[in-house]
Amino acid sequence: MNASEPKIYLLPNLMTAGNLFCGFAAVLKILEASLCSAAGESVVAAYHLALAFILGACVFDLLDGRLARLGGHESAFGREFDSLADLLSFGLAPALLVYQIVLKDFHRTGWMMAFLYLLCGALRLARFNCLAELSKSAENKEEFAAQFSGFPIPAAAGLIASLTLFMLWLDEGGKTIGHWKLALPPVLLFLSFMMFSRVKYPSFKGIHWRSQRSLSRFLLIILLLIFAAMNYEWMPALLFLIFLIYGFVRPFISKPLRDEIEEEEEE
Repeated sequence: MNASEPKIYLLPNLMTAGNLFCGFAAVLKILEASLCSAAGESVVAAYHLALAFILGACVFDLLDGRLARLGGHESAFGREFDSLADLLSFGLAPALLVYQIVLKDFHRTGWMMAFLYLLCGALRLARFNCLAELSKSAENKEEFAAQFSGFPIPAAAGLIASLTLFMLWLDEGGKTIGHWKLALPPVLLFLSFMMFSRVKYPSFKGIHWRSQRSLSRFLLIILLLIFAAMNYEWMPALLFLIFLIYGFVRPFISKPLRDEIEEEEEE
């Protein structure tokens, strides 16, 4: 391979491509919901698929980083490709979703609110890439790897999608989301601020395929996953909300307990 060519590793970038596909499909389903709404038809099926694709993109985004670190295949190309996919799946798709559900009723103000979320998401991704590049030679490389500055954009999109899923569950049987949809604009604005804030969130990079846990901890995790799958209508929203709140309480947690929660292990 030409030394000037970027290194492209297959498996991590396939996961990123899956993330990109989910974002593209989510946008298509949101546009389909817009057409259904204009025709007076139910938008619930289209919204459910759009939300499933956004949450699916979160899974792909989680996997691409894990696979890259597992194989020692982190690269500048992968980081840039991942950011482009994230901007579509976790920036444009959630902004368009909230706009279609409620912000379109506010006309130009709604445009600006949706764009503000997209802008803050793009700025957050750009800042992350700059810090990742600077950390290569910086003394705080380990600190950068252990935590994020600002609420991660995949988590922001996951929270919006899961809250919308919860609202659809509360208004089950309706053709549109009920009055609960009025909660989405404040959430969107708050997450816009949080993505570009200085609140620290763990990266959980200490958790990998070779992490060793006790049998009781392993069983607890399995039970939690089963319970979340059985209650998919509201459990993802609760988990994303807990993660959002964790950033605020994290500084007040003792370091040993925090390391245990975040799976940080001494080398």
